[in-house]
Amino acid sequence: MNRAQALMIQGTGSGVGKSLVAAAFCRIFSDEGISVAPFKAQNMALNAAITAEGAEIGRAQALQADAARIKPTADMNPILLKTSGENGSQVIIHGKVHATMHAREYYSHKKMLWAAVADSYDRLAENHELIVIEGAGSPAEINLMDVDIVNMAMARHADAPVILVGDIDKGGVFASFYGTIGLLAEAATPIKGFLINKFRGDRTILEPGLRMIEAKTGRPVIGVLPYLESIGLPEEDGLSLSDHLPLHHEHGSIRIVVIRHRSIANFTDFDALRMEPDVSLIFSHSPSDLETADLVIIPGSKNTVADLKILRTRGFEPALHAAHERGVPVVGICGGYQMLGKRILDEQGIESSEREVCGLGLLNITTRFQAEKTTCLSVAELLDSRITGGLSVPTSEVHSLRGYEIHMGDSSGDMNLLRIRRAGSAVWVPEGSQNGSCWGTYLHGLFDNDAFRRAVLNDVRHRKGLPSLESGVSYHAAREAAIDRLSDVVRNNCDLDAVRRMIAP
Repeated sequence: MNRAQALMIQGTGSGVGKSLVAAAFCRIFSDEGISVAPFKAQNMALNAAITAEGAEIGRAQALQADAARIKPTADMNPILLKTSGENGSQVIIHGKVHATMHAREYYSHKKMLWAAVADSYDRLAENHELIVIEGAGSPAEINLMDVDIVNMAMARHADAPVILVGDIDKGGVFASFYGTIGLLAEAATPIKGFLINKFRGDRTILEPGLRMIEAKTGRPVIGVLPYLESIGLPEEDGLSLSDHLPLHHEHGSIRIVVIRHRSIANFTDFDALRMEPDVSLIFSHSPSDLETADLVIIPGSKNTVADLKILRTRGFEPALHAAHERGVPVVGICGGYQMLGKRILDEQGIESSEREVCGLGLLNITTRFQAEKTTCLSVAELLDSRITGGLSVPTSEVHSLRGYEIHMGDSSGDMNLLRIRRAGSAVWVPEGSQNGSCWGTYLHGLFDNDAFRRAVLNDVRHRKGLPSLESGVSYHAAREAAIDRLSDVVRNNCDLDAVRRMIAP
């Protein structure tokens, strides 16, 4: 079998748009009938996705797989790093937890890590025609070049031409391009062109700079992408939350406040809520925002105990209890669900040095951290329709609630919210807890289910004396449309013929 061609997207730094540019190229080449797959050797992110086999990978690679119109697999992101506070980072290899390490220990395992990366890439390359590879951070981190497994080392292994992306909105894009080439010296050979991202204004004003950077580096600028106010797709991690401004729609809209943890995880759980026409959603550091909230959500966290302490220090605990007493729905997802319980037990020191911590006490559950991580896709049925104001999800859809689980702990107590069946099992088990207007669950992606999401929002509307809405929003259709819009922007503002010449055998 022939080995796939490759195209690599690197960046001048974090947050410049590598992930979405890679997704756009996956869709563009898929549209051309090419069998394309995404790949990122090493990803550091708290936004994760679960494959059908129960492997944990970066959510950006799952999005890129959707753009390529294929199912995500562990080989698309063989190494995922999730920061774990005082313990270092959780190292996930081929979708499963390997160990928790500090940086120096991690780098000492370069040989083993590189073997995992090369094996995954080679398997993908044997089964696809083109691999779109995403780099990480900047390739010019000169203190890390000898331990690199994600940027130039990957470009050499895949024999991949590199497009270097820079964010002009932050300023200094030409210096970043020039400095990257200069610091890499001979190692910069794979870089074949530049792509400027997030440009505002008249491109003709930019032209002298384009010609000058080409003359100074000997590499063309193959495209200038416009600044997109809202493409409807998530960036990779919490860096993008500053761009998640409230969406204001109709008079009397539902105001949803998501508490923003320091280690917030899987904030993509709430993308579907932001698409609804009657929702205004904010990520908040301030307990005063809860005073006017119609729905409060405590999201997932990679460091549940540490984030619970910070939540208390900032004054969120009395604000949450006050909201609950007013009848405002308070919802916890994963780590947020654990925080809402009575106690969190960590006898094995899985997450921190705290062996027992009191929770917020709004749910009658106790959580115990376990060494083995639960990672799986799940289907669910709603047991308690009070969270939707007695409005049960339509019968045709109540058996098709879908989500995924990523958690180290197990909870016990009043498990009265859902019954779930995990992938690979025929057994239904109770999951989640409900107490009045407060409820929580380990199930990520629950709001992606259109009928369930609208039923929850209509319950909130009824609490405000507003009539029900039938929004008609299909989250998955909207996501597909957003991928198409993104790919159209890249297609219309990038020299695709130049890209094709780069990857031609």
